[in-house]
Amino acid sequence: MIGLLLPVSDRPQKVLCLGAHADDIEIGCGGTILELAHSRPELRFHWVVFSAKGVRAEEAARSATLFTEPCRCETQLFCFRDGFLPTQRAEVKEHFEHLKARIDPDLILTHFQDDGHQDHRLLAELAWNTFRDHLILEYEIPKYDGDLGRPSVYVPLAEEIMERKCSLLLDVFLSQRAKRWFSRELFQGLMRIRGMECNAPSGYAEAFHARKLVIHTWRG
Repeated sequence: MIGLLLPVSDRPQKVLCLGAHADDIEIGCGGTILELAHSRPELRFHWVVFSAKGVRAEEAARSATLFTEPCRCETQLFCFRDGFLPTQRAEVKEHFEHLKARIDPDLILTHFQDDGHQDHRLLAELAWNTFRDHLILEYEIPKYDGDLGRPSVYVPLAEEIMERKCSLLLDVFLSQRAKRWFSRELFQGLMRIRGMECNAPSGYAEAFHARKLVIHTWRG
């Protein structure tokens, strides 16, 4: 299987991470972020969560720091009502426009466009509507809806990265530990399936949906 690398630049590259809820980014692409931060410490992360209140906001802020270290990370947390983002579309869109005015990201990580959760779908739609000339990868989140699809992009993960992702999720998001689905077995199981699909050396990977990619060719 042919692999592609993110280009190296003479300036710090920016990664915009978008999540509807406090643990979405970590569940969907936490391993990829850990890999990027480990291999590219010069990266600049912009971490935006739209529904994070009280203890959930505290967890989100702590998690953003832990997942992106040693890179610099700017975190923005909003207090929109969980499950009602589509009814607040205009306000959410305004925040996207402010992001666009401040940040020109090299990579955007956001929700899957066909996600079963209405908040997730809205962020995917607005990401594409706002950032029209950017590399956007849509991550997946397992849930009761059974909406996992057929992803087209894979990021192999070292076993220690997979283990760290699971440990951080369980250690940081204590407010979610009572939920039956919030378990190491679930997180590890999905990464194992995606690792099998892409023949990852460690057996683990995260997967993404990509609607649009541009491949540059060079002649030596």
